[in-house]
Amino acid sequence: MKAFVLDRYGKKAALRSADIPMPELRDDEVLVQVHAAGVNLLDAKIRDGEFKLILPYRLPLVLGHDVAGVVAKVGPRVQHFRTGDEVYARVDDFRIGTFAEFVPVKEASLALKPRGLTMEEAASIPLVGLTAWQALVVKANLKRGQKAFIQAGSGGVGTFAIQLAKHLGATVATTTSTGNVALVKTLGADVVVDYKSQDFEDILHGYDVVLNSQDGKTLEKSLRVLKRGGKLISISGPPDPEFGKEIAAPGFVKLVMRLLSSGIRRKAKGRGIDYAFLFMKANGSQLREITRLIEAGAIHPVVDRIFPFASINEALAYVEAGRAKGKVVIKFK
Repeated sequence: MKAFVLDRYGKKAALRSADIPMPELRDDEVLVQVHAAGVNLLDAKIRDGEFKLILPYRLPLVLGHDVAGVVAKVGPRVQHFRTGDEVYARVDDFRIGTFAEFVPVKEASLALKPRGLTMEEAASIPLVGLTAWQALVVKANLKRGQKAFIQAGSGGVGTFAIQLAKHLGATVATTTSTGNVALVKTLGADVVVDYKSQDFEDILHGYDVVLNSQDGKTLEKSLRVLKRGGKLISISGPPDPEFGKEIAAPGFVKLVMRLLSSGIRRKAKGRGIDYAFLFMKANGSQLREITRLIEAGAIHPVVDRIFPFASINEALAYVEAGRAKGKVVIKFK
């Protein structure tokens, strides 16, 4: 089958077009013929070698975490999917590989594609949708009447998280550039901070939840907009000791995580704030909850650009540039 392969880690290393063997299907997996795949900053970071400690992949490697497509084959233990079903998923770590014609997906990580969405729209959802769900619903337990600050509101996670937070009944603040103010307002943002001319620290106060996706300086400033008892959830690091336990990291990796996060954890504790790092996981049942919201019209996908399969390296470069409004997707058919 055709695929794009990473031969060695390296900054902006090009993925190589190749013909590779069909993947082996495990008993609890579904083989999906890929129609579209989301392109994420996570793919670029893995390619660059930034996650070698926590995701020690063997090379050569096919990247890609989001998929929408059609079931081509099912393993003998699969009960809820059959050949021909239109499905979507965030594939599991160590079973990634959606930048290919076929990818195996655990049944537990898969969901039927939302009715009314194109394959490209569906492929834009899983990673960002599950990230927002696990941050705002699972970790933050965001409630009606609370205030949530979603950083980078026009990005992939931001466009989804704003809509989810509004659906949960929260007042939502976000940051974006001047040209994207109208977009984030249409998604439901109540307070919009233009980061080119304003500092969110001067405007936002007494928030219950912050979803941080930016650098260390922004992470520290985020502490000052939260009220005592608030929750600071970061998807951009630093990893905390709890995450080390979750992934059963080796002792030296756990020590590194403890040291990297010690500063922000200490400052958060001093302010009575709960700090947590989130590295989202594949989860089919949560994806089905997201499907219900999409089919009910509460959330809609925001797709910036669709690239052909042959242009995967260009798509990755576009995502890395950081100017995408919503998600970037590659199309196979």
